[in-house]
Amino acid sequence: MCERLRVEATYAATIGTARVLFRALGLRLSVEGDEQVPESGPVLLASNHVSFLDFLLLGLAARRARRHVRFLARHDVWSNPLVGRAMTSMRHVPVDPATSAAAYLRARTMLQQDEAVGVSPEAGVSTSYTVRALMPGVAALSAATGAPVVPVAIWGPQRIATAHHRWDLRRGRPVSIRVGRPYVVAQDADLNHEVRRLGTTLQELLDELQARPVHQPPQDDRAWWHPAHLGGGAPTPAEARPRETTVPSRAAPPTWRPGQGVARAASRRPGA
Repeated sequence: MCERLRVEATYAATIGTARVLFRALGLRLSVEGDEQVPESGPVLLASNHVSFLDFLLLGLAARRARRHVRFLARHDVWSNPLVGRAMTSMRHVPVDPATSAAAYLRARTMLQQDEAVGVSPEAGVSTSYTVRALMPGVAALSAATGAPVVPVAIWGPQRIATAHHRWDLRRGRPVSIRVGRPYVVAQDADLNHEVRRLGTTLQELLDELQARPVHQPPQDDRAWWHPAHLGGGAPTPAEARPRETTVPSRAAPPTWRPGQGVARAASRRPGA
């Protein structure tokens, strides 16, 4: 009981620090669909990955449900002793690509203990700002435990802190978080199909956020933080690949295409 209280106290302190950071940055935060995160029982929150702030922002998706999310994060985060102790204290899970099975087993145990587990299945920051190849762990964990998958799209924080760019701490940046509809992967499901399903869902949610007026750069500005398929200056997925974190061979390559979600939504509008 004392251990549990210590874990939650550390987590509460971290949340408080994050709130101070967000206020200092003057973020124009928008969180939508978070009523779909279950208030109890196991749950997998799976998000796209565009910045170094994503794990803090993904935690906001579970705030309404009053859940503390246990994240699967790169093992090198633990290389800083102070940060490593805090991460361990909050029951986050280090993921070493050389021994990823250990992280999978720990995540499965947490789900069996009715925890909320957060995952960025791209296994690295996407510098094209599209959903890149996905690891199969989310689908496998849902199939093994019956935990619902809650897809979450995050857009905006890449303007503040992301790979290959300096931090930009100017105030007032818009940041949007959109929570999708939960679903459960059947025990006998084709995991390749389920990975493609998650990738398509995340890309469609991201498409919708990227198309919003609040996230558009000034006219004729090929902003580096805006995706190439929308006229931005970010690299295309093919151009970005050599600079990104190496994607493990077991990751499923994208069969989804950016922009399809917006086109589908437009086709469903009355009169379209």
